[in-house]
Amino acid sequence: MAISTGKRVVVALTGVIVLLVVIALGGLYFVQHEVKERVVEALAPIGSAQSINVGLTSITLDRVRLTAPKEWPTADSLTAEQITMTPDVGDLLAHRVHMKSVVVRGFSLALVRTASGRLELLPKLRQSVSQSANAASGASAASGAASSRPPLPAEKLIEHIAFADGQFVFYDESVSKPPYKVVVSDASASVDHIHLPDLTEPTNLSVRGSIKGPAHTGKVTFDGWMKVASKDSQTTTTLHGVDVVTLDPYLLKKAGARTQVTGGTLDLNMPATVTSYHIHAPGTITLHRLQLADTGDPLDTFMQIPTRAAVAALKKHGDDITLHFTIDGNLRDPKFKLNESLMTELRANFAKALGVSAEGVAKGAGETVKGLGNALKNLLGQ
Repeated sequence: MAISTGKRVVVALTGVIVLLVVIALGGLYFVQHEVKERVVEALAPIGSAQSINVGLTSITLDRVRLTAPKEWPTADSLTAEQITMTPDVGDLLAHRVHMKSVVVRGFSLALVRTASGRLELLPKLRQSVSQSANAASGASAASGAASSRPPLPAEKLIEHIAFADGQFVFYDESVSKPPYKVVVSDASASVDHIHLPDLTEPTNLSVRGSIKGPAHTGKVTFDGWMKVASKDSQTTTTLHGVDVVTLDPYLLKKAGARTQVTGGTLDLNMPATVTSYHIHAPGTITLHRLQLADTGDPLDTFMQIPTRAAVAALKKHGDDITLHFTIDGNLRDPKFKLNESLMTELRANFAKALGVSAEGVAKGAGETVKGLGNALKNLLGQ
């Protein structure tokens, strides 16, 4: 029986569609295989993954480890049970790097604040990306350079990065050596819109987690946006119910024996704006039921107030102390130190809140004894 013209058209169209699907799937497999090879290539000098599985729409890495430099306080800069990457397949077929999402689960991410105050994370990855970009630039500039694989395009877009079920581990070399360690556990975070290479557009950031102390588990949040290229940003940092003892190195100035914080929690709210490297951050800190042990050493201090004076004043003051502060300065000015600026504000306001004379509170270590002696005399009426 002869097939009608209409049926022949339908059969032909069906065949074309099937052929296109086969070609598309073949192209997709090729692209996904290419991405896998890129991932293996990128991981080789900086870490490893136990397995890399390529699916139709995503690539999953299991038991991922990125190593850290020898000078770091930890062997790995990142470990993760699983990392799932979901690329935009259409853009990959057109040789454009566009990740719809990257999800990192069961992670431990180390962050190091150097003695100079610079925050470092994933140093080997950053160095590898920089070297790859330079190598790609050199290869494209060199005529007739042989390459087994074309270099990745300079423009890359990552829409969303999520961190779940993990922890951030902060090592702060600016307050002690070996570095002071703070763990933010039960942590999650999101980073939205990373557009390389210019990084001139706002990248949105959000972090949630817990800080476990000896008596309480406090909460920490960080939200806002940042233009990575210019460092312009608007962010808000909050702490709620954090044990004061976990912040010892930031609050205590030890000239003699060790001042002991025996109780109390801390709340912080600090909105901050950075424009053209100028920071403006008005905030509040509230200390709840702060308790200090009097060691009897007149050189012991808390926020540069003699511990003995602070203990006596706290007994008269009550359960809550709220301190207002404003950080204002040029981040490019070598004389401006963010930590020192904040602590100078807090020390002065702590002294005012307690009604303690704080002569010498913001002065250098050379006048510490004089300031402590005067504060103690004023409090005790001697």
